[in-house]
Amino acid sequence: MQKKKVVIGLSGGVDSSVAAYVLKEQGYEVIGLFMKNWHDTTGVLDSDCPWLEDRFDAMAVAKKLDIPFHFVDLSEQYRARVVDYMFAEYEKGRTPNPDVLCNREIKFDVFLDKCFKLGADYVATGHYCRKETIMKDGKEYHRLLAGSDNNKDQSYFLCQLSQEQLSKALFPVGDIVKPEVRRIANELNLVTAHKKDSQGICFVGKVDLPVFLQQKLESKKGKVFLIDKDCELYQRDWKQAFDIPTDEVLEELSQPYMFHPKFGKKVGEHGGAHFYTVGQRKGLNIGGFPEPLFIIGTNINYNQIYVGMGKQNPGLFRQVIKVNADELHWVRPDLAMEVGESRRLSIRIRYRQPLQNGVIHRRKEGMYVVFDEPQRGVAAGQFASWYVEDELIGSGVIN
Repeated sequence: MQKKKVVIGLSGGVDSSVAAYVLKEQGYEVIGLFMKNWHDTTGVLDSDCPWLEDRFDAMAVAKKLDIPFHFVDLSEQYRARVVDYMFAEYEKGRTPNPDVLCNREIKFDVFLDKCFKLGADYVATGHYCRKETIMKDGKEYHRLLAGSDNNKDQSYFLCQLSQEQLSKALFPVGDIVKPEVRRIANELNLVTAHKKDSQGICFVGKVDLPVFLQQKLESKKGKVFLIDKDCELYQRDWKQAFDIPTDEVLEELSQPYMFHPKFGKKVGEHGGAHFYTVGQRKGLNIGGFPEPLFIIGTNINYNQIYVGMGKQNPGLFRQVIKVNADELHWVRPDLAMEVGESRRLSIRIRYRQPLQNGVIHRRKEGMYVVFDEPQRGVAAGQFASWYVEDELIGSGVIN
């Protein structure tokens, strides 16, 4: 019987290196494919030419594992589908997640097409998540499950994948814990065994965000206002969202706090509201307060930033969020909720956040998530994903 062919996205990191080895051990015909997605070093920290070093490491791994190695430049598509989207979202005052977009638009779309041209049956990555295929009512469904390593579970980054994309995906290290991945790489004497994990924006790296964004977004001075902890805006009756809330109550409680200079006092200046996000502490350069200042709101139209003192500031917490109907996505369409339905699920609003308990209400205009506990640093533009036990079943953009 002919071996199934798998193209692995070799990134030059330890996870994809060991994933390639695991696939070989499982009896697949394995091909390594390195993708270059970014070469502009504007605003990138440690910007000597990281992708070139990664490519050499990926080549060395392919040679060591005795698998063919290919290279593809997808930087044009990456800029159009991921980076331009980032700029557009920041310009609107939202905080996008480029890694989620990169997986949906690049790794499991454009990259997938390149893999098929190499004759691939499947495409594999080094993500810490698992896939399981089940039959239901005579139809095949692919389950996206959390990785076995709780500290490294990356299912959140794949929350926008479709059934079609998942059908072609393999995650060889999803049931291995990170220390074991390092041990295997060390035992195989792979060049990536002790390489640090990549940080920052997918394929771009760690960036000085304002400098990076200034490629497209203008810097312009604005005012910073300090809002008192006892501000009347925080007087929300979250309890109304429990039991059987009306659509009006859910809509009202899901709104961000409507800050205005009349509620605070000017404490400094900034270089452009679109360079900042809710929950951010660094980058303001405003000192002399009893507690650290955190960004609790921005107003792009008037170029204003609002801050509050202390990491437990009430302006950082919200208990109800909304996802618009056109920004809802079901990884498992057979588990999609009907309008009018409510369901208790586990929810995550950022990578590595422990799963939070809450109730999701499906309404005509979208989805409202009512958390059991207030959530810190809710930022519009980020993705919320929801789970049944360890299966990610859907996601959406926080409004």
